[in-house]
Amino acid sequence: MTGLRFRQLSLDGAWLVHSSPAVDERGSFARLWCAKDAALHNLPTTIAQISHSVNPHPRTLRGMHFQAAPHEESKWVRCIAGEIHDVLLDIRLQSPTFGKWEAIRLRPQDLAQLYVPPGIAHGFLTLLPNSVVLYAITEFYHPSAAKGIRWNDPAFEIDWPETPQIISSRDEII
Repeated sequence: MTGLRFRQLSLDGAWLVHSSPAVDERGSFARLWCAKDAALHNLPTTIAQISHSVNPHPRTLRGMHFQAAPHEESKWVRCIAGEIHDVLLDIRLQSPTFGKWEAIRLRPQDLAQLYVPPGIAHGFLTLLPNSVVLYAITEFYHPSAAKGIRWNDPAFEIDWPETPQIISSRDEII
């Protein structure tokens, strides 16, 4: 079976999606994404762009990023090398989970990805050298809509497993 298994996370509209590989003497084969499976869970099926983040050093922090209205985006996020501590923060004022956050470890061997709905700030901390993250994004990048929340904002008390060592100047001053 090469289907996808969806598990709803504690944040409204966020999902952890696992691939189920077929294994035989050749190795394995797994479907990583399927529009039909996404549609069955009322998730968007159109991808506007795919991005690739290469992070040579452990304890590199990226986030907490989102795109503001009218260019909100959702993301499918997968770690394809290394390991990351991925964090989702609900910033939707009308959401029942507003102000809450959830963290998931993503590693390639788990064949898992996160679905991050619009209105959720997203970021991650690399845990291993040479961590690589692949994003499938439903909206085009609009620089004027690119926003962020400081990774250690005391209002949210996000629990990071380690202190970040590498952070962009943009992420330090958000």
